[in-house]
Amino acid sequence: MTRLDHDSPPAPPLPELHGHGLRLRPWDAGSQTDVDAWLRGRTDPEFQRWNTPLVITRDLDSARESLLGSARSAAEGTSAPYCITDGETGRPLGHIGVNLINRVMRSGRVGYWVLPEARGHRVATRALALVAPWALGDPGLHLHRLELDHAVGHDASCRIAERCGFRYEGTLRGAMWEAGRHDAYRDMHLHARLAGDPEPPDAV
Repeated sequence: MTRLDHDSPPAPPLPELHGHGLRLRPWDAGSQTDVDAWLRGRTDPEFQRWNTPLVITRDLDSARESLLGSARSAAEGTSAPYCITDGETGRPLGHIGVNLINRVMRSGRVGYWVLPEARGHRVATRALALVAPWALGDPGLHLHRLELDHAVGHDASCRIAERCGFRYEGTLRGAMWEAGRHDAYRDMHLHARLAGDPEPPDAV
């Protein structure tokens, strides 16, 4: 008997990832600390400048609901959302996640953001250097292709991608929403890293 998609067993819990002075752990919608960090990150002007989620986070209730949605996606195996924390103190520093996981094509798309007080310390670079080998490895997500995209003009994200071995593959026209709008579009850069690509020598 063929198993239907909605009957598929839940994905195994995400493992913690450690290295480069960081601890990456799953977000916890039941933790006030996590909900506060998620709200601050998603309402930060720099995040909103470059990202326009389908569902906008505006307050604690919508932040908690957004985190619950992320947990459901993780249980379904379509995403792997991580809270980036300091490896020693456990203080939340930001977010990194592998999204749009396609098990048939063995592909996914990685995204990240960092809280204002954690910027300037290569947090996103160090987190991406942890997540990429795990996502492309076995054990891990065992993906063949991991994509990374960002709005044209977001030069910092471009540098992070290239530093971590994500080659620039081109500009996609009108491929993402303008800041704060769901009715206007802007161009984005597409980067990608394959499982067979060499490990970048100086990512962190």
